[in-house]
Amino acid sequence: AWYGFYMAFALYLVNSKDTGALGLSQVEKGAIMGTGSMLLYFLPLITGAIADKVGYKRILYLSFTMYVTGYYMIMTFDTFGMMFFAFVWTCVGGALFKPIISAMIARTTNPKTSSIGFGIFYMMINIGGFIGPFIAGALMQKSWNYVFYMSMVTIGINYLVTAFFFREPVVKEKGTSLGKNILQAFVNIGITLKNWRYVLFLLIMVLFWTAFNQLYYSFPVYVDQWVDTSALYDGIMAVWPWLAKTIGTPEGTITSVTLGSMDAFFIIIFQLMVSAYVMRFRPLVAMMGGIFVLAGGLSLMFSNQNAWLILFGVLIFALGEMASSPKFTEYVGQIAPPDKKALYMGTSFLPIAAGNWLAGWLSGGVYEKIAEPIYLLKQELASRGISLPEISEEVTKNDYIRMAAEEMGMNRNELMQFLWSNYQPSNIWIIYSGIALGAVVFLWLYDRFVLEK
Repeated sequence: AWYGFYMAFALYLVNSKDTGALGLSQVEKGAIMGTGSMLLYFLPLITGAIADKVGYKRILYLSFTMYVTGYYMIMTFDTFGMMFFAFVWTCVGGALFKPIISAMIARTTNPKTSSIGFGIFYMMINIGGFIGPFIAGALMQKSWNYVFYMSMVTIGINYLVTAFFFREPVVKEKGTSLGKNILQAFVNIGITLKNWRYVLFLLIMVLFWTAFNQLYYSFPVYVDQWVDTSALYDGIMAVWPWLAKTIGTPEGTITSVTLGSMDAFFIIIFQLMVSAYVMRFRPLVAMMGGIFVLAGGLSLMFSNQNAWLILFGVLIFALGEMASSPKFTEYVGQIAPPDKKALYMGTSFLPIAAGNWLAGWLSGGVYEKIAEPIYLLKQELASRGISLPEISEEVTKNDYIRMAAEEMGMNRNELMQFLWSNYQPSNIWIIYSGIALGAVVFLWLYDRFVLEK
């Protein structure tokens, strides 16, 4: 439900209105996705305390209701302000859901079974992360509404699962009020953040999550705007015609949403092998190596127009993610004092929240000035003294590109290649990969000079 919608969400926000999307700017997209996703990872610090007090089952029902209504509002609303509200509403629902599942696994497993318990949990996430976007990539070709209906229906199934199979794993806490529970959550954050070395580590990891989240914020948009995936479609058609017809577009291409879903597919296939390999390294060393590999994946994903090379970049990105992301959680668990492990694990969400906000900012104004076709096209038209009607309710983004192509004596494909050659939007890879490499350098300095030996 979540990843099927989320991988396609950036496209829904910025694509031309005549395709059924909203036609918002990259800056507006970044503000919506960055703010909502930040709350999704920050609020669990509070919502976990609420669930402990009120009961997991009640909070799950509330979360599912906010999800379903949120998806409906996202499908219905069509302005920046209302979409901002709808996505924040949906993310608050997600923030209610997120800590419950982790806490449920922690409470219902013991030291011998917790590893396999969380392993199954991580596998389920990536199965959903693959299937959701894979299906959404096919549904969005028929109608954007189908994507949101899919999310509403699949979340709705969870009402039945919870009603018939879910057992409350904890007795609701008594004695303290809900307000005191929430206040204690903030006190716990303060206690944990008194460790300046830990705070420095969290700040460095903000860079990692900023780079990582471009998989959702910028990658679908970049591929949709600049990459012809027909060669990928033809390759699949030659081997599995039924698969190509299922996931391909009528134009004989593969959607960027389907391409992005391959990250989760590769994790499902290779996670055990990668985990077995990186076990021999200290978590901090594994993180450095993983983030370095991820930076290489980002460079391939954003530096060219070859669909096969971009798919290979997604594989490299996924390998880096597999080596670094689980080790982040493991490292936090290792450095936490025995009596503060839960507190440290809670605050490990803070860099993910901050990284989402910064990722939104980068994928907004920064991406727009380097790689947004409309922005680059306006620069070119201004240099030629060509004036066109502004994009509005009457003039869509596709209309604007078509009129510009006519004025410049080109067809659409020729115009896009002209912009690619003359404005080099692929330079966006330097920023995204550079941020990931910055995280590697700072982690090395942290390991070399900050940690107590």
